[in-house]
Amino acid sequence: MNKSTVPIKEFRLELDDLSYTGHDLVRPESVIAQPNGTLWASDARGGVTRINPDGSQHFIGGLDGAEVNGLAMADDGSIIVANLGASKVQKISPDGNVKDLLTEIDGVSITTPNFVFLDSRNRLWISVMTRESHWWPSAVNARPDGYIILIDEKGPRIVADGLYLTNEIRLDPREEYLYIAETMKNRVLRFRVQPDGNLTDKENFGPNYLGAGSAVDGFTFDAEGNIWITLVLRNGLGVITTDGDYHVVFEDPREEALMAFDEGLANGTATPEGMAMAAGPKLQFITSLTFGGPDLRTAYLGSLGMSTLPTFQSPVAGLPMRHWK
Repeated sequence: MNKSTVPIKEFRLELDDLSYTGHDLVRPESVIAQPNGTLWASDARGGVTRINPDGSQHFIGGLDGAEVNGLAMADDGSIIVANLGASKVQKISPDGNVKDLLTEIDGVSITTPNFVFLDSRNRLWISVMTRESHWWPSAVNARPDGYIILIDEKGPRIVADGLYLTNEIRLDPREEYLYIAETMKNRVLRFRVQPDGNLTDKENFGPNYLGAGSAVDGFTFDAEGNIWITLVLRNGLGVITTDGDYHVVFEDPREEALMAFDEGLANGTATPEGMAMAAGPKLQFITSLTFGGPDLRTAYLGSLGMSTLPTFQSPVAGLPMRHWK
């Protein structure tokens, strides 16, 4: 059976079904695809790497910090970056010119910006993981100090607060809801977006809890409204369908390491080294998914620990991003 034609609820992959795109990438946490086949990946060397349609690559540096995280593409082709390592949101142009867009909110450093999302009105939504100076304390001792910033014609302001390690955020196709990966609660939330950008009516989408070790890092909509979620510690991918059902597409877990890490979280002894033990034999810390290719059915996966992008063909086209005009 051609797996790229099965119904979404029956879609599963074996690890051997994956192919790989790019090489020698450094922490390619987030990926952007363009209609012409060009890919952009965040790069821990302090920049982004452009992967050209012919497979050639070009690194563009100039950013501070080694944890370059979520990416969004502006109208001029520049890349807006949630620079987690430098505690700022920046813009980097294709020629390497860098501009700071946001370093603080209400006079306080944003410390841990994780993801950026541009909507159809050119408003910029920013997720901030925690008010700690580094995200780890809020992971090992979960606390509701993550929040969402909106930058619009009024300037930057906090529009949601009290979140447990805020990760990727995206608006649905009609921009009625803002969806949020709440990593330390192993779930996806959403808020209703009001005309002025304020957020109300917080609720879960899909299961309230996806299971032990199922920390949701990133997610992406497809054209049918399903949400594809990456499970960073289980090194895998799942789908929440439009009716709220959930299934795993593939994963590469180290169950013993996950059990030990969960026990460490429960008793306050978890360490970064313990978390690192959860890296899979074939896949290491899958963080994001983007759809590309001429029919938006080629899926590229970002990660914290791989030097290439796991790639597969989806049975459903992805939702076109804002820059696919």
